[in-house]
Amino acid sequence: MQKRKLGKSNLEVSALGLGCMGLSFGFGPAVDKKDGITLIRAAVERGVTFFDTAEVYGPYTNEELVGEALAPFRKQVAIATKFGFKIDPNTDKQAGLDSTPAHIKEVAEASLKRLKTDVIDLFYQHRVDPNVPMEDVAGAVKDLIRQGKVKHFGLSEAGVQSIRRAHAVQPVTALQSEYSLWWREPEAQVIPTLEELGIGFVPFSPLGKGFLTGKISEDTKFDKGDFRNIVPRFTRENRKANQALVDLLAKFAQQKKVTPAQIALAWLLAQKPWIVPIPGTTKLHRLEENLGAANVELSRNDLRELETAAAKIPAVGARYPEELQKMVGR
Repeated sequence: MQKRKLGKSNLEVSALGLGCMGLSFGFGPAVDKKDGITLIRAAVERGVTFFDTAEVYGPYTNEELVGEALAPFRKQVAIATKFGFKIDPNTDKQAGLDSTPAHIKEVAEASLKRLKTDVIDLFYQHRVDPNVPMEDVAGAVKDLIRQGKVKHFGLSEAGVQSIRRAHAVQPVTALQSEYSLWWREPEAQVIPTLEELGIGFVPFSPLGKGFLTGKISEDTKFDKGDFRNIVPRFTRENRKANQALVDLLAKFAQQKKVTPAQIALAWLLAQKPWIVPIPGTTKLHRLEENLGAANVELSRNDLRELETAAAKIPAVGARYPEELQKMVGR
């Protein structure tokens, strides 16, 4: 597996990471813990060194799973986790945002225990908190870095102004946001800003929450606990309308003798050398398929052809319900 550096930082990770959220949360029932550990360790054996989790996934159970799975390999992998949500202790449900410095430090201590480690490699603010100045957030993480509890500071779904304000206090190593052939909004302002400041980019949902694999159709039924049930882009009519992009990927994949998912990931890897996608999966054969994308070569011509064709297919439906979209890009 090739390695990549996230921006100007010295954080070097595998070109593809593993998003671990779906093992516990978001896409239907959690996998059996034993199976989750097996999958994460299989990723390590195949050269993955970058694993993404968050306290809110579960809550808490995903960090525990990742911590247990990676304990034997801790020195050779980088773990990213996140702070910034309030979790109601009575219900274990999200209860708004909290990026106050005291809360950030509490979350760090709890995450260190669950992850069975003495340092968090990359600590993201999960969503920008409009009630806490970004300078205070960055300052709190800077303190944790000075104390040796955190190595790198990251932001998730932040807008350009927040990125600049944070970076001025504590250099930001990586921004994590959704980015794929199906969601290209970061190209307008975010990616140029990251390039200017030397910040790495970690696209989540690089396969459009599974849609770009070609394995989801208008007839697919999601589990009742699946997040996609509330995503406008995943209504039955919108899946039907969006099928055109999947068909385009399938056509390219056929020419290259690879899969649509591999084309989608190879396209992302070709955008910038400091982009590290983190596709998630619960299945070993999907993990292997995704990692195979690192060996798919797309020429300039291929990229031009793919982008020209994709630009003619507008994505139908919002990527988040309205209340979640409000938390993005602040």
